[in-house]
Amino acid sequence: MSCEPSCGLSTIRLGGAEEAAVSRIASDGSTAVLLTAVGGPNSLDEVGPFLLDVRGGRPTSDALVDEFRERYRRIGGKSPLLDISRAQAKVLEDRLNADERAYRCHVGMRNWRPYIRDVVTQIVREGVERLVVLPLTPYYSRRSVGAYFSAVKDALRTLGRVPEVAYVESWNTEPALIEMFAEKVHASLERLAEREFPDPVVVFTAHSLPKKLIDGGDPYERELSETMALVLQRLPPLRARMAWQSAGRTEEAWLGPPLDEVLEEIGDGGEKAVLVTPFGFVSDHLEILFDIDIEAREFAAERGVHLERTDSPNTDPRFIDAMAAAVRSARA
Repeated sequence: MSCEPSCGLSTIRLGGAEEAAVSRIASDGSTAVLLTAVGGPNSLDEVGPFLLDVRGGRPTSDALVDEFRERYRRIGGKSPLLDISRAQAKVLEDRLNADERAYRCHVGMRNWRPYIRDVVTQIVREGVERLVVLPLTPYYSRRSVGAYFSAVKDALRTLGRVPEVAYVESWNTEPALIEMFAEKVHASLERLAEREFPDPVVVFTAHSLPKKLIDGGDPYERELSETMALVLQRLPPLRARMAWQSAGRTEEAWLGPPLDEVLEEIGDGGEKAVLVTPFGFVSDHLEILFDIDIEAREFAAERGVHLERTDSPNTDPRFIDAMAAAVRSARA
């Protein structure tokens, strides 16, 4: 992994065992934490330019722009991702600074404002001594987390002074994260039982990726499986399975089965209820509020299946605990 000569960095994979063994970053100087995500449009007018950015400048058809504008219109006219990410950053900063004022938390996006490159420049100009890059996904993939890291490194190469940097690759086994997901499943199962659905099928979902990426050694699918297994260990026996969302509209093979196919099978099997647990996502955004809450729920209802969803992590205290453990475990 390359960097400028003045840049001291490490790339680490974190979990509960590592957190207990590694000291927190020394607090003799200021530490910035950069939370990274893909981004989203902040108004309907930004949908077209956002899609153009996501597609790397490739032209976007008017039909596709109109389709996504309608999707965003139905969830409030914008993506809530930036607002939620900033709320997560604020709560995380408060948690990290409970004992001392040593951390400043920021949010940078890969494909929309505020761009990672601009936020990194701002951070360095503030004169921080250390920077911890924490992706707003616990699961590493070259397609997502790797791209965030590349954007940070590209920005650092343009700057004269560079702080020490630690890149947190994965934090999918943090105990607080596992506890949070298990509790959300448990709470949703209780709600379903109260509605006379005592034994729903539980479907864990995450963003799909091209299968060739996984076949090439990308750990994304394996890390999701690790987390799902740990969550299920904390719950009574369930009829659980995995499904995938948001596969690209390309000819190549993507991870499957897709969620709609799984829901079709569940309906054909005579099931009356399904609990969707989108554990691959950490906040409410289009793939939750539209793809599951609207599209998947309507699809299931047409097949006589009641669909319930677990709450998103957002600013859940246990989720913030998991993020804080990952940050404190990182050492540049």
